[in-house]
Amino acid sequence: MINHLNKIMEQAYDAYLSYRNVSGNSKKKFLYAIAEEIESLGDELLETASAESNLPLARFAGERGRTCAQMRAFGDLVAEGTWVEAVIDKAIPDRMPMPKPDMRKMMVPLGPIVVFGASNFPLAYSTAGGDTASALASGCPVIVKGHPSHPRTSNLVSGAIQRAVAKCHLHPFVFQHVDGTSFEIGKILTQHPMTAGVGFTGSLSGGMAIYHYAQQREAPIPVFSEMGSTNPVILLKGALQLKATDLAKSFAASITMGVGQFCTNPGIMLGVKSSVLNHFTSLLALELSMLPSHRMLHEGIHKNYTSGLDKVLFDKGVETVYHAHAEGNLVGSPVLARVSATTFLQNPDLHHEIFGPFSIIVVCDNKNQLTEVWKILKGQLTTTIIGTDHDLELNKDLIDIAKNIAGRIVFNGVPTGVEVGNATVHGGPYPASTDGRFTSVGTEAIKRWVRPLCYQDCPDFLLPDELKNINPLGIFRKVNGEYSRQSTM
Repeated sequence: MINHLNKIMEQAYDAYLSYRNVSGNSKKKFLYAIAEEIESLGDELLETASAESNLPLARFAGERGRTCAQMRAFGDLVAEGTWVEAVIDKAIPDRMPMPKPDMRKMMVPLGPIVVFGASNFPLAYSTAGGDTASALASGCPVIVKGHPSHPRTSNLVSGAIQRAVAKCHLHPFVFQHVDGTSFEIGKILTQHPMTAGVGFTGSLSGGMAIYHYAQQREAPIPVFSEMGSTNPVILLKGALQLKATDLAKSFAASITMGVGQFCTNPGIMLGVKSSVLNHFTSLLALELSMLPSHRMLHEGIHKNYTSGLDKVLFDKGVETVYHAHAEGNLVGSPVLARVSATTFLQNPDLHHEIFGPFSIIVVCDNKNQLTEVWKILKGQLTTTIIGTDHDLELNKDLIDIAKNIAGRIVFNGVPTGVEVGNATVHGGPYPASTDGRFTSVGTEAIKRWVRPLCYQDCPDFLLPDELKNINPLGIFRKVNGEYSRQSTM
């Protein structure tokens, strides 16, 4: 196995030496070709993904669209070119007391990137997911470790990418796919000296294992693990008074979306003790009772969900508000619990994510206690504030807390669903991710796979096009402190 993986990484590095110099327009054609090849798989891809994941066909029609759209979005990004953040500081030869050199900087790709596919999104966060799309866009070859819960889906998508590689006449090992269930494969790939970075989406334990493997290397590399969160929601009184019914319906759908197997599932809800909070809780339980239960992705996730419920629901002071009766193998029953803030503060077990259709309402005695609860919650992918304009005006201090704990603050909406856009942030302070300075979704995700490189007093003919005086690509550049598309002649 070691010899096989060594060969894969050597091939990836050989591909890197040529692929890092491929133009933005050529990379766009490649990324668009990947999307076209995935689409050409037709119903076979959707049916295979559904069979391997227990998720409905309609879910994968949408997920395929998202997967292809983000490929094209990254293609458009690199073809336009400004993303490289080109900066030019022109020389001042007669500056006193010392001449100023000519300095030019841009982002360059790191090298071969290892991507670990996610189980809960076999398309959008897996073989051709955001990590793969952003790394390929940056100029880095990709080695995907396929997730063992959907091997046939992963291989179908891998074949589509490899056909796109051939169609675009790129180095044949710009993309490679590795099968297998052994944890040793992930360790070897992460610690291989030719691996330049790692992308991971999954559990806290899995993400931190990869992170620690990387720290044991002679030369450390960046590991971007997105590891989920409880995505706390604050329910303010004015909003509950005006639209408790609509909110209950929205959050019931959010809690159970994808059988709760979203990293942005609203797992903790906070509110101040009141009759309207009680009313909302009853309505939420009612809405959950009207929704069907479905099978979870695989046995491991189902086992973790049921054991997590057993650990929490039998704790002293935790009240089960609603627990659907489960019928059938691997069914994930929606569960709603309630606990006082005093008990919550004293029991750290209640602070952790339970991956599945579960949420717990924390009832606080007053705003001060609500603030105390919110401050002890660790890093989150999202946090949500539900309130009227008047509520929000009175609680601006809560928004300041939100800035410190989450990568995305949602106002009067549900956290499930992550738009792939230019302003998207899908990341957050630990344990939501291993590096809260970056996002794993949206076009900004490309910045994980690059580093700045400065050219000092380099002859113009040797400079990359992004930094040449005439600006042949016509990109925005920061020249002597001002942004411009003009040449610097």
